[in-house]
Amino acid sequence: MSEAQFLYLCTTGWKSGRRHRIEIWFVEHDNRYYVMSEESEHAHWVQNIIHNSKISFSAGGEAFAGSGRVVESKDPAAAKVKKLMKAKYGWDRGLVVELMPE
Repeated sequence: MSEAQFLYLCTTGWKSGRRHRIEIWFVEHDNRYYVMSEESEHAHWVQNIIHNSKISFSAGGEAFAGSGRVVESKDPAAAKVKKLMKAKYGWDRGLVVELMPE
């Protein structure tokens, strides 16, 4: 897979206060970026966003500061993102998280 298929997400540990960086698949839709957590809200990076929505991330050679939020499953954006993830990666299971550049 090419690097453009990955997003690098930095969150702040809600217990440690340290910055954490992960590499994750993503899709872009309506000027926002979306990622999915296989571990639902149990993933450490999701917990970090729940406790502190301030994030930074980079995708496709661009870097952003912004905020993140969990997308509720009943939100129409969740279904759209899952469809886009299925088309791009052949996979669509997990909790949808929205990343919004400032």
